[in-house]
Amino acid sequence: DRKKLHTAPVGQVFRLRPFHVLVATGGGYAGYRKYEDYKLKQLEKRGIEVPVKLASEWEVALYKSVPTRLLSRAWGRLNQVELPTWLRKPVYSLYIWTFGVNMKEAAVEDLHHYRNLSEFFRRKLKPQARPVCCVHSVISPSDGKILNFGQVKNCEVEQVKGVTYSLESFLGPRISTEEMHFSQAPPGNSFQQQLVTKEGNELYHCVIYLAPGDYHCFHSPTDWTVSHRRHFPGSLMSVNPGVARWIKELFCHNERVVLTGDWKHGFFSLTAVGATNVGSIRIYFDQDLHTNSPSYSKGSYNDFSFISNNNKEGIPMRKGEHLGEFNLGSTIVLIFEAPKDFKFNLKAGQKIRFGEALGSL
Repeated sequence: DRKKLHTAPVGQVFRLRPFHVLVATGGGYAGYRKYEDYKLKQLEKRGIEVPVKLASEWEVALYKSVPTRLLSRAWGRLNQVELPTWLRKPVYSLYIWTFGVNMKEAAVEDLHHYRNLSEFFRRKLKPQARPVCCVHSVISPSDGKILNFGQVKNCEVEQVKGVTYSLESFLGPRISTEEMHFSQAPPGNSFQQQLVTKEGNELYHCVIYLAPGDYHCFHSPTDWTVSHRRHFPGSLMSVNPGVARWIKELFCHNERVVLTGDWKHGFFSLTAVGATNVGSIRIYFDQDLHTNSPSYSKGSYNDFSFISNNNKEGIPMRKGEHLGEFNLGSTIVLIFEAPKDFKFNLKAGQKIRFGEALGSL
C-alpha cells in the first residue's frame, strides 16, 4: 500500500531566473550601501571629514538593476489600500516614531481620519504652522535639509559638496524663445550663459532634500510665471545625502519634473526629483502629467507648454502658493537667475521648513 512519490530533478527545483539574481544581488548591494552610509554618518558626528568616493560605472549599473520603478509602483498601490480603523493608529504611530513626524502641526491630528498611508503621507498642515516670510524674495518651497547652494559655475551644479552634475543634462536642451518672456542669448554662449538673460546677473542653485518624515507638499518659492514643463522618465534611485555623495549626476539619472519660467530678475526653475518609492510626482495645475509609467525610452523626455492662444502668459504662481506633492519624500532643486548681490541666508546641512527665507537681495 505504499504511495509512489514523484520528485522533480534537482536542477528544476533550484533553477534561478535572471530576475531573481538581479533582485538578490541588487538588494544585497543596496543593503551594503546603507551600512556604508551609516558608517559615514558616525564619522561626521565625530567631526571627521569624509573624503569623496564616487561610485564606478559597474556599481551604478548594478544599483540600476534593482527594479526600483516596479517596487515604487507596488508601494504606491499598497499605500492606497484602505486600512481597518483599528489598525490605523498602530501603523501610523510606528511611522511617526520611526521618522519623527510632528502630528501637532497636521490639520487633522486624529490618526483614524487617514484611510490609507497615501492620505497620511499627503497630510495638510494647520494654516499657522508655516508662516510665509514676506521680507525675503525667495523662500523654501518645502520642509527638508539643505544639501547645497550657491552660484552655478562652469555649467556644473553641486548636488552635495564635491559632487557635481551637468546643468544641461539636468535641465535638458534650451527651451524655444516662443515659450519664454525674454530674449535669447547669442547661440555661441555656453548653456549657462544662455540661461542668464540680463547683464550683471548670475545663475544660482539650491538643493533641498525631503526626508520621509517631512511635510510632503511643496509650494511656490517666489512670485513667478511657469511657462513650460519638461518630464524626464528615469531611474528611481535613493536621493538621501549618502547616495548623493556617492553617485555623480544622481539627479540626472532619476525621474524628474522640470518647471521653467521667469520671475522679476529673469530665468527661474523648480525641479521635483523622484526617488525610490517616490514614483508619484504631482503638479496641481498640470493634469496631463503622469510619472513612473511602466515603460520609457532611456534618455527621453517630453515637453509641455503652458503658453497657448488662450493663455499668452503661462501659469502665474504667488509666493507660498500650493504647487505640488510627492508620494513620500525626495528632492527639490531650484536654479534661477538673480543679480550679483543676491545672498543666501543658509548653511549647508541645516534643516529648513516651508515658508522660511532662502535668500534675498
